[in-house]
Amino acid sequence: MSLATVKRFTIAEYHRLTELGFFCEDDRVELIRGEIVQMAAKSTSHSVCSTRLYRELFKLVAEKAILRGQEPIIIADDSEPEPDLVIVKNRPDEYLEAHPSPSDILVVIEISNSTLQYDRDVKLSLYAKAGISDYWIFNLVDNYLESYSEPYQDLQGKFGYRRKFIYLQNESVHLPYFPDLILDLSKVFPR
Repeated sequence: MSLATVKRFTIAEYHRLTELGFFCEDDRVELIRGEIVQMAAKSTSHSVCSTRLYRELFKLVAEKAILRGQEPIIIADDSEPEPDLVIVKNRPDEYLEAHPSPSDILVVIEISNSTLQYDRDVKLSLYAKAGISDYWIFNLVDNYLESYSEPYQDLQGKFGYRRKFIYLQNESVHLPYFPDLILDLSKVFPR
């Protein structure tokens, strides 16, 4: 009995599939650890939270950084996730030359309801391994923000974050890298 092998893709191969028309324009996929993953459909609460969060961050961040929504980021040679929002460093070309990589990323943000466990397990370890210092999950199941910081690798080789802090929907949180900027979560979570 032989075991089946799985084909894992590099970012270059993934982009070539796109160029060849393998994916339709409406296909919502991302490359995670070499696997092409179908992204979940967005619920109305997800869309409302995303819209409200983008509006509030846009007002706060202004010209201090770049906000990217549902746009690719490059993680190693085999992962190109498309997080709900990312705050990245300003760059003169605004990432025309290449998508942001971990050294460009200030905060990765996912908005989660049906994908909560995936975002906590798969994406959290992916971002931690890449050395992304701050990862936020807007948890729409429990209606709070999960803020992760200080990536590390344990003795078994698994990656995670040393710190997890919960912010309730009626609280405020300081933006990483911008201690003077405070996000009022009551203006983000759907009512």
